[in-house]
Amino acid sequence: MAVAALRDGIVIDHIPCHSLFKVVNLLGIEKMENNVTIGNNFDSGSMGKKGFIKIADVELPEETLNRIAVIAPHAVINIIRDYKVVTKHPVELPEDIIDIVRCNNPKCISNNEPMRTHFHVMDNEQITLRCHHCERIVAQEAITLK
Repeated sequence: MAVAALRDGIVIDHIPCHSLFKVVNLLGIEKMENNVTIGNNFDSGSMGKKGFIKIADVELPEETLNRIAVIAPHAVINIIRDYKVVTKHPVELPEDIIDIVRCNNPKCISNNEPMRTHFHVMDNEQITLRCHHCERIVAQEAITLK
């Protein structure tokens, strides 16, 4: 199966298949008017199977791209210009995750008042977060996106 080459834009590669549509949701791709290609269950030498997202004619801020690390910590960002990869780098988990993840503590103030959620990254490898408001620890498998 062939996927069309991208003249200019961004490719988010090495997304675990089970996380692909969470990344789509996180980026708000359904609201974009750019050409978007979403591939899932493609063969990968390092992952077995992987997903990817190609977005034409767009530049997303590094902060936005690095938020992907919350759900796909080994994703790779490729910036494409004139059909060539000009930059390739892994996503980086920011120190603070703001208004992306929902606290799983039903008594947390962020679930009961109109306010932004705020988490501190406790572990970059295992993706462990701590709620700024109630200090609940959330492991990667329990992360729920807002």
